[in-house]
Amino acid sequence: MPNDATARRHPLPADRYPAGPQPSGALPLSAAVLDEIAGRLAAASTVVGIGESTRFSRETFGVRDELFRRLVRDHGFRALAVQDDTAAGAALDAYVLGGEGPAEAALAGAWGPWRTREMATALEWIRAFNADRTDDPVRVLGVKPVQARPADYDTVLDHVRTSAPELLAEAASHLDPIRTAHRTDEHVQRARGIHPGRPFAAHARDALALVEALPGADPVLPNMRLIVDFHERSVAGRAAYAGEAGIWADAIGAAHDRTGRRTVYWDGIAHTSAARTTLGLAPERGPQDGVGSLLRTRYGTQYVSVAIGFHHGDLGVAVVPEPSGDLVDARLGEVDRPAHWLDLRHEDERLRWDGPAKARVISGIYTPARDAAEHLAVDSLADAFDVLIHVREVSPVHRLP
Repeated sequence: MPNDATARRHPLPADRYPAGPQPSGALPLSAAVLDEIAGRLAAASTVVGIGESTRFSRETFGVRDELFRRLVRDHGFRALAVQDDTAAGAALDAYVLGGEGPAEAALAGAWGPWRTREMATALEWIRAFNADRTDDPVRVLGVKPVQARPADYDTVLDHVRTSAPELLAEAASHLDPIRTAHRTDEHVQRARGIHPGRPFAAHARDALALVEALPGADPVLPNMRLIVDFHERSVAGRAAYAGEAGIWADAIGAAHDRTGRRTVYWDGIAHTSAARTTLGLAPERGPQDGVGSLLRTRYGTQYVSVAIGFHHGDLGVAVVPEPSGDLVDARLGEVDRPAHWLDLRHEDERLRWDGPAKARVISGIYTPARDAAEHLAVDSLADAFDVLIHVREVSPVHRLP
């Protein structure tokens, strides 16, 4: 690799951007620098995990989107894997392959953090790219098993209304509160103080027991069981933030093995890290495997991990202060530029940066009052992330209605 540290750290003046729908807002890295990063990522990779330290930043999403576009346009990547279920992924896939309706409609059933104008623009770009490449299109993959949808609650309640109207109020008392988790995750409701109190999984199991006792319930039992499964598998239901890494990693690996498409995986840095991580909000659980660490085991160095973090800014959901001195984000912020990047596979950079590290993570339950705990920890920064991209100041994404 070139030993030009200056070129890696300092953004160049923007001179060109790819054709098609553009990310909203100015990008903190120039086109030339993004070209260089994408070329480094593509040089020896089967799967590239591009993680953000927050899902609320327009700038970090924009950098991730632009890297993805270059990996597709210039280096032959043809799959995007996202943290959502297979049904949501299928809806996004149908849209980028030319299906009816706007991108916003395709995102209607997607996980909340994906329902942004920025994500819609990313999908519009993929659709435009695919228009002239029907024999070699980019596909979109949801890595989770099929989950319940709001319509499943309606199906169950309609059956109760027809078969046992006297029990409708009781069924609704269980299902109406918990369907709100499809708009705001249960653990986020708890953090924000808007949770109604009883665990949603308990409500779901009670509703299942009620429905199972009804005459002619067989047609709606699959819907009801999906609802129970959704709440039992949630962060609140499992009392764990790590997700079901093995299932998600297997979904990415199986899709690659079946199609041979080089893949980009979008998620948070705790999921894309190529090494085990310990979350500051749950230190008692110790180091946990994520999707990225399992993909590193599966593909070796053919899995490349990118972390996009930031220094400070207004994310809409919270104003995030400058990071504490023990976070790698503070050290990266010593470079007073809009953005810069490091390739930790380069020997000089690895020697300078490797070692135990903590990196900021801003989730949906973030509060500045416990900023010191909002991080992940790794034993080796260079084992966890091959490339670091640091944005100095961020602003919020644009939420869809």
